[in-house]
Amino acid sequence: MSQAWFIAGTDTEVGKTAISCALLEAAASFGLRTAAIKPVAAGCDASGQNADALCLMQSMTEKMPYSQVNPVALQAAIAPHIAAQIEGQQLQVSRLAEECRGVMQGPAQFVLIEGAGGWRVPLNARETLADVAVQVRAAVILVVGMRLGCINHALLTAEAIRRDGLQLAGWVANQPGTRMRCHEENLATLSDLLPAPLLGEVPLLTPWAAAQGAEFLDIRSLLTG
Repeated sequence: MSQAWFIAGTDTEVGKTAISCALLEAAASFGLRTAAIKPVAAGCDASGQNADALCLMQSMTEKMPYSQVNPVALQAAIAPHIAAQIEGQQLQVSRLAEECRGVMQGPAQFVLIEGAGGWRVPLNARETLADVAVQVRAAVILVVGMRLGCINHALLTAEAIRRDGLQLAGWVANQPGTRMRCHEENLATLSDLLPAPLLGEVPLLTPWAAAQGAEFLDIRSLLTG
């Protein structure tokens, strides 16, 4: 079974998909076969496809059908458990974990599982998306959106990951918008307090290009750990 990393974010709209695509490009530059899965996506176009999942498909080396990359595609861009209720669906960790294992058992050597929102996004009354990462025993890469409040969000998320028994394999400082005040000071504090290596600091790139984003990442610790 391939090694897999779960991509978590400190919040929604911090750039999980952009960084996931950059990580896939970085892994491919080492000659690795790559694949990704977004088990749940909320917010789809008229054809029932999610833009984030389509971006992952463009950046990975393996060719997979959309339904395997994004097995649960919900129409409304709202919390997944609420979108599922509206559409009469029941989200279950066991099913999503099985979908992830299916990708992990494929030919790819580097597999990413992209979450939705933050670490504790509910799937139903009892389960969260974090439970999927626990089920498949994936190490976690945390995408920190460098904006006001990021230190608290990052430290609480790292604490929750550890309490769930998973390894925080690394983190990425991503700039999703205008550069925050005291950016360097915030970055230094995070580097001191987060118990994992900084994989890279990715600036705001306009237009975004995953291959260019990959140039700001150093994933060697993931490949040798």
